[in-house]
Amino acid sequence: MSKILSTQMSGLFQRIIQSEEESIEETSRLLAQASIGQGNIYFACFDELQAIELNALHGSEPFSNLHSWSPTIPLTDSDRVCIFTSNSKNNEALMLAKRLYDNFIPFSVVSSDPKSDTNELSELAYTYISMKIRGGILPHPTKLGERIVIPYLMAALFIYEAIKLNYDEMISEDEEL
Repeated sequence: MSKILSTQMSGLFQRIIQSEEESIEETSRLLAQASIGQGNIYFACFDELQAIELNALHGSEPFSNLHSWSPTIPLTDSDRVCIFTSNSKNNEALMLAKRLYDNFIPFSVVSSDPKSDTNELSELAYTYISMKIRGGILPHPTKLGERIVIPYLMAALFIYEAIKLNYDEMISEDEEL
């Protein structure tokens, strides 16, 4: 089963890069605007994706200019927010997106759902990245047809690392000027 998991994860990462590379770069650029200007960067991570913020703040290579987010943080139009949610219908994520949109604070969203006219988060966000997850990726070994392992966190972490690579490159270029 571990070889199947490895193959499925590799395929997922390839799908993300093939279809979301431009959105990843745009998101990195959006976040870099805060670092180059006078703003702060916040990751608003919901449910199991809260691990992204922990890694970005406390990992071996922290995300530059990232500050801990909470709903009570006063945000300005110089700040940038990246919302990570496994489901684009998450009420907390939607409320935050509407607040940011209404206050003209550019933000990005990383979610499992595809970008569409019916996906309100994708319609509100300045940039939107889909994790390309439609359900489980492995067949259950004992039940016919049921799929298991829904890799929201692994896909979001992959996207986070891709954003960070681009962001770090943009910030280092700015510092050289």
